[in-house]
Amino acid sequence: MKTVSIIALKKDRKRLLEHLQDSSLVHIRYNDEAEEGFERTDTSAQLQQFEKNAALTAQALKILDKVSPDKKGLLASFRGRKEIEPEYIGKIASGSAKIIGVCTKICELDKQISDIVAERVRVKTQLSQLEAWKSLDIPMNTPDTASTAVFIGTFPKLFDDKTLAETLASEDSELIFEYELFYSSANLTCAVIYTPKSQKERAEEVLRTMGFSRPLNPTSRTPAEKSRRLRKKDEELESKAAATREEIKEYVKYREDILNTQDYFSMRAEKYRVISTLDQTKHIFILYGYVPEEDCQKLEEICARASENCIVEFGEADENAPVKLKNNGFAEPAESIVTMYSPPSHEDIDPTPLLAFFFYFFFGMMFSDAGYGLLLIIATTIAIKVFKPDRNMRNNLRLFRNCGYFTVLWGLVFGSIFGDAPAVIYNLVTGNEITMQQLLPYPILDTQKDALMIMILSIALGLVHILVGMGCKFYVCIKHKKYKEAFFDTGFWMLMLIGFAVLAAGMVLGYIYIYIGAGIAIASALGLVLTQGREKKGFFGKMVGGVASLYDITGYISDLLSYSRLLALGLTTGVMAQVFNMLSTLLGTSVFGIVYMVVIFLVGHAITIGLNALGSYVHTMRLQYVEMFSKFYEGGGVQFKPFSLNSKNFKIKNSKE
Repeated sequence: MKTVSIIALKKDRKRLLEHLQDSSLVHIRYNDEAEEGFERTDTSAQLQQFEKNAALTAQALKILDKVSPDKKGLLASFRGRKEIEPEYIGKIASGSAKIIGVCTKICELDKQISDIVAERVRVKTQLSQLEAWKSLDIPMNTPDTASTAVFIGTFPKLFDDKTLAETLASEDSELIFEYELFYSSANLTCAVIYTPKSQKERAEEVLRTMGFSRPLNPTSRTPAEKSRRLRKKDEELESKAAATREEIKEYVKYREDILNTQDYFSMRAEKYRVISTLDQTKHIFILYGYVPEEDCQKLEEICARASENCIVEFGEADENAPVKLKNNGFAEPAESIVTMYSPPSHEDIDPTPLLAFFFYFFFGMMFSDAGYGLLLIIATTIAIKVFKPDRNMRNNLRLFRNCGYFTVLWGLVFGSIFGDAPAVIYNLVTGNEITMQQLLPYPILDTQKDALMIMILSIALGLVHILVGMGCKFYVCIKHKKYKEAFFDTGFWMLMLIGFAVLAAGMVLGYIYIYIGAGIAIASALGLVLTQGREKKGFFGKMVGGVASLYDITGYISDLLSYSRLLALGLTTGVMAQVFNMLSTLLGTSVFGIVYMVVIFLVGHAITIGLNALGSYVHTMRLQYVEMFSKFYEGGGVQFKPFSLNSKNFKIKNSKE
């Protein structure tokens, strides 16, 4: 990685930035303040407007998707962005004002729907409140007569005829009253109470004491009439909302234009964000950034085409430089696995080549079926050829295609081709019993019969995986001249694990290997005791620290046992496949039995593929992150993110993207 400073005339700024954005070569370096003698352009107003327009288009698209979902097929996500000619950007720009108007109208219509929905909620609330009064045949705001006071309202508790009369009498024995109950529940009683007008004040006092309250919005109509009007209003509101939705649907034809306009304003926002970071004078400007060393010449050529009076200066990258991973075709698809964890720092090595091999290898061992692997290879290859996806999706598909190759390999090792489908079909057709071991022309490892052997193999592969990780740590320490950390903290542990491995192998190969392994392990343990407490004070402290460090062996044992999941996932895949094969043949070779067999076979293996592919992916990733990366990888680097178009819906034809 190199630092780059691009100095050009201010009149060429627009053209130069457009070329840089299209080329995706430069990672912009943002400085907090301008250098002495320079100033910066305040683009906050333009930036705010562009971001506002982009947000408006996003909101409009969300509304369109809610009212009229964009019906894309299951495979649409593999399809890459459409290519457009550079001149088409001008067409999008010229039509952006119209599209923003369309988006504004869509949002206004959606706001009307929201208001209608809120109004319908209020109407339904009123209807629910009136339900208790449906048998009342006088208006809720019926006034007093010349001689009678009328109280229409509710009590916050349950009353029946007897308890209401008793309560009113107990509150005021001289009160004269009549009443009607219209509804009673555990916490609500609706009633109309009549008293002589001369006792109105006394009645109000009594009712207030009992928690009586009048309706909040009494009307001059009966509850039944009011309910009828409210229901009619609700129907009108529903019709209005439906009509508004239909009006929104009329704008679906602009969906593609809205997507393009969203990308256009996002690109403009990114460009003006960069402009705000440029050091400028009245006549020139300076752009600071980082560029991969192999792209330096290409950047010079682009700048020369964009501006005749342009100076490009390169320098050595500092520790704050971003990291751009560069790998061959085998390892490149696994870069996303590394960056998902964390990009490497400048203290790290790029773990992608090692991770790629072990990721493919372990995934294949867990998925472990040649038929499934072949399907994975075919499906990903077709998707790449037919859909021509963008780089990220293409790399993901290539990742699974490489996993497919190793899945085929391990499937042949375990003798699993859609489980034991070849043997099952042979038995069904001929009536003779045969196994996959007899059918295949080479010895296989049966995940059920040879489970112990596969467990030992899994632990052995795990040991190799861990030792590779520790070897990377040893290399990094040597590279940074940390020799004590390399030999004492990593080297001795590597030797101890190797010693234990030789000792274990000696149980099969002979006593001489047991002695050799034990000797290596003991010597390594002694080295750890003598060196791991070197930072402590005093002889006793150093010895205690050294002896205590041996406890870390439990962590390594735990790590090794984690690789038993290689057996567990491989066994699961094989057993599930065999179970579905067995179920598919239960009805024999009749016409119905054949149809049943095909359906169960397809559905069963689809379930097996879905579940075990996901499990293999997750657990393989865990082995990389937890067991291997923890031994040497720090991460924390800044990923290389060049100044580019960053569009979601289209890409410029012939651009680097």
